Amino acid sequence: MAFPEPKPRGPELPQKRLKTLDCGQGAVRAVRFNVDGNYCLTCGGDKTLKLWNPLRGTLLRTYSGHGYEVLDAAGSFDNSSLCSGGGDKAVVLWDVASGQVVRKFRGHAGKVNTVQFNEEATVILSGSIDSSIRCWDCRSRRPEPVQTLDEARDGVSSVKVSDHEVLAGSVDGRVRRYDLRKGQLFSDYVGSECGRGCGAGREGGDRKGGPSLTRLPTPPLPPGPITCTCFSRDGQCTLVSSLDSTLRLLDKDTGELLGEYTGHKNREYKLDCCLSERDTHVVSCSEDGKVFFWDLVEGALALALPVGPGVVQSLAYHPTEPCLLTAMGGSVQCWREEAYEAEDGPG
Repeated sequence: MAFPEPKPRGPELPQKRLKTLDCGQGAVRAVRFNVDGNYCLTCGGDKTLKLWNPLRGTLLRTYSGHGYEVLDAAGSFDNSSLCSGGGDKAVVLWDVASGQVVRKFRGHAGKVNTVQFNEEATVILSGSIDSSIRCWDCRSRRPEPVQTLDEARDGVSSVKVSDHEVLAGSVDGRVRRYDLRKGQLFSDYVGSECGRGCGAGREGGDRKGGPSLTRLPTPPLPPGPITCTCFSRDGQCTLVSSLDSTLRLLDKDTGELLGEYTGHKNREYKLDCCLSERDTHVVSCSEDGKVFFWDLVEGALALALPVGPGVVQSLAYHPTEPCLLTAMGGSVQCWREEAYEAEDGPG
């Protein structure tokens, strides 16, 4: 007699506070995991960038070189380099081991909201309040960007990079996806007052100006400022957060609205959102001191995780495990699933 296979366990959500890091940086503007999730970066209001082992609560190095608060940072694929951007309008390339500034790129006319490496860490992409995305060659000594993407009509709040695509969110209410292989730009309008089923409309074209497809809503949808965008881990969808306290899941190729997620509060601040390590849940910061988890497919609220009394400014989700980092005020909290047991060992 053959016994049935046991049902696979459902995904566990990180809801046990493991560590709290008092970062000593003033307000923590952003927290980011490195590529393998073993370390994290915190961006401080005191102009510093710090590298931590979050599970042990150990500070590994402090990076000083910005002239104003640091707003975002990212690590390279091989963990040898960091990039950061901030209120001083500069994009900085760092050597991880020495803590020294390798290059400082200037050219933005306003603060730099977001930075990302390309897959090979040869180019840094930076998005600014000046409505542009600039691409900086890490290997060249030339001071100007190798390319400027200036299609946004307001500040660029979020940039994400895949192997051949750049995804950008802007305060003008549009998500733009640049397909580098095809040389095409796709723009999705995210409506802030539109009901389910008409949350996005798309226009597209190559960057030389010739339209390749047109699918515009009629009449045009009222845009809402976009605070964060990201790819799903399977690369099929994009998640968009906007200042109408709504997250929207879009089909990357067609722009179709697949789901909406509400219940959190996001009316004033640029807050992070992401998908869990297996694309099972949508995760978002909130201005009411919680992190919200929704079931990706059903759209139902799965967990409202209380973090503290202030605004949850930033979050980062581990690439392969149910581990969450949150930033509130001057501290970062590390969360794991209930069954997790911390390993004993020297810090």
